[in-house]
Amino acid sequence: MELAPIILFVYNRPEHTRQTVASLQKNHFASNSELFIYSDGPRSNDHRASVSQVRDYVAKITGFKQVKIVHREKNMGLAQNIKDGVTSMLKTYKNVIVLEDDMILSPYFLEYMNHSLQKYEQVEEVISIHGYCVPIQYPQATFFLRGADCWGWATWQRGWKLFNDDASLLLEKLTQQKLLYAFDLDGTYDYSGMLRHQIDGRVNSWAIKWYASAFLANKLTLYPAQSLVQNIGGDGSGTHLQNAEHNNTPLNNHRILLQDIPIEESYSARKLICQHHSKYQNLKGKLKRILKWGY
Repeated sequence: MELAPIILFVYNRPEHTRQTVASLQKNHFASNSELFIYSDGPRSNDHRASVSQVRDYVAKITGFKQVKIVHREKNMGLAQNIKDGVTSMLKTYKNVIVLEDDMILSPYFLEYMNHSLQKYEQVEEVISIHGYCVPIQYPQATFFLRGADCWGWATWQRGWKLFNDDASLLLEKLTQQKLLYAFDLDGTYDYSGMLRHQIDGRVNSWAIKWYASAFLANKLTLYPAQSLVQNIGGDGSGTHLQNAEHNNTPLNNHRILLQDIPIEESYSARKLICQHHSKYQNLKGKLKRILKWGY
């Protein structure tokens, strides 16, 4: 099997980066995989020392077929770094696996990614493979959801070509096609609000545009029923993720055997995820009321 190259985006979090790389090194396919590291430049003088620490560390990484490092001379920001890095890589490679510096990975993450990339390479309805899933009980080992995601993912050249960087146009199309309710997981998660924040300049997220692009194209992403990724960026060190709702997601430490499943969104998985988000939002609302009013 021809293994997909891995892209790792890093900035100024040396300890997070060490944990991510250590878990990646434990993967069964790591030693035969190429690792490309995109190191963003410091945003301010306060970040120069920590960026330098990260660069000193990644320069010594071993355990892969080869390691190549791209040092950004200036700060691009996470969104632009990822968009440029993925686009550049897919000019040379037919597929890529994409990671950020705050993800602990199962030892079977690379195996799942590569096998899935191979299995669905010619299936036009499938735009990407994802390694994280909401920690609930699902009825099957893998399933499809409409759209795309950003916590340990992979795609092909044909998939990334659908990425639309125009948030205003994406929101306009979602509105015109009366898709906002479905886009927001039946009103249980405010993805459209994130897209509006992107337009207003309150956030700078490539991920919400990736999700919207895939959703509008009616494309599917494959998910594992047991997460192969644990995000550790909810400690406030990351760019956007400022809560720890999913930080304690248990990792799947078993091989995922890919089965033939219908190439369509799983209604049962979607319903379970909507219920999960609805309960979580209700709990947050209750906590706010208790803190404010005492009940």
